[in-house]
Amino acid sequence: MEQIFKKLILFIFGGMAYFIIEILWRGYSHSSMFILGGICFVLIGLINKFLSWDTPLWRQQLIATGIITTLEFIFGVFLNIWLKLNIWDYSNMGLNVLGQISFGYSILWFFLSLPALFLDDWLRWKLFEEEKPRYKLF
Repeated sequence: MEQIFKKLILFIFGGMAYFIIEILWRGYSHSSMFILGGICFVLIGLINKFLSWDTPLWRQQLIATGIITTLEFIFGVFLNIWLKLNIWDYSNMGLNVLGQISFGYSILWFFLSLPALFLDDWLRWKLFEEEKPRYKLF
């Protein structure tokens, strides 16, 4: 039960952050982005559960970027192509896949994943008394 509570708290933090970032970036968002953000944040938080604290931050960021980009693609195909909700369309951007993900946004996710990694580690340390975060740059 405690693990479910932790995941729910982290899901809410991640969902709110993703939703707010999207509003600041595009001026609006969609409720599904709260769900997407929550899932991404929980999964990013699991990176340190599978990898050592000695894993360089850049490598953790690459993994987080892969997680976010993959989930954006899955959500995009489901919401935009299958359900035809047209929440976003990256067709006019270079290096896009079906208009649902783009290389440019993946680069942005790489940089935004760093504060997400820090926030997850800090929340786990302060709220749930997990291990104090430590980082390796290279």
